[in-house]
Amino acid sequence: MKHTRLWRFLAIAFAFTLIAAACGDDGGEEAADPGTDGSASGECETLAPSGDAAAADFSGVEVNVGSKDFTEQIVLGEILVQALEARGATVTNNTNLGGTVVNRDALLAGEIDTYWEYNGTGWTVHLGREDPSFDSTELTTNVCVTDLDENSIRWVGVSPFNDTYGFATAPEFLDGGSSFSLQSMADYIGENPDASVCLESEFPNRPDGMVLFEDATGFVIPPEQIEILETGVIYEEISNGNCSFGEVFTTDGRIPGLGLNLVDDPGVFIIYNVSLTLPDDLYSQAPDAWDAVVSSILAPLDNDTMAELNQRVSIDGEDAADVAKDFLTSNGII
Repeated sequence: MKHTRLWRFLAIAFAFTLIAAACGDDGGEEAADPGTDGSASGECETLAPSGDAAAADFSGVEVNVGSKDFTEQIVLGEILVQALEARGATVTNNTNLGGTVVNRDALLAGEIDTYWEYNGTGWTVHLGREDPSFDSTELTTNVCVTDLDENSIRWVGVSPFNDTYGFATAPEFLDGGSSFSLQSMADYIGENPDASVCLESEFPNRPDGMVLFEDATGFVIPPEQIEILETGVIYEEISNGNCSFGEVFTTDGRIPGLGLNLVDDPGVFIIYNVSLTLPDDLYSQAPDAWDAVVSSILAPLDNDTMAELNQRVSIDGEDAADVAKDFLTSNGII
């Protein structure tokens, strides 16, 4: 990536990999080429699975479903749980399990069977690679090929929505009435020592997180101006004016619901389309059924639809399971 220094990226990726206890030392390898890898490439060339979801049969299949611990992931997890149960699977619901590391480690250890993961996270964090593609299909294909080859983890489907990292400010916190860019945000923080930046715990150490902001702007936020908060708390703290800037996910329903202003990103943060990740041996038990169900779930999920589902939970106070059921029924999936 043009704004990432190779040595710095690899050092942070390696450190995060040690923390995550990921398998293997692959930081220096090149990604498998989807066009030349003899086995995995043919299975990952298309990540737009199709099929008749109504005919999908998971009878006799046991699935332990995990998810990360923020609204979007909980909603997606509940959607998957109900879709699988409606097709005959015996499902253990472990949604809201924890953060990225918790879910990936649980998947690799066989403690859960599947969870939704983002292509940018797969490439930089789980696989320790750099320079992710900004094309969603190409990036997910590269992740699928490599993860299948190295860890026997299959990636199924690619969401239309892209839930990337970003920053937001409160409605009234604008620079002369105009929105901030990442550069003017950095300038403002540097000029105003009372300005605060609220982050979730993973963001400062992720190779796809704060390092990209720092490389793009040439500015390192002083530690005394950073406050680490739970992901779900940050949005309210931005709205209440307790955080000058806060780290957000760009499809989060609390952004429009609370009237927050996104800081303009010219393409610094990498893309995050979601796919279903699961061990290849589980996928092989019912590949057509997995393809059909994942396709039916992801097809309607553009940015606006995902943000609307998120808003119904995080702002309107609806239960994630009820929102998931409404999504599935209104789209004819169950």
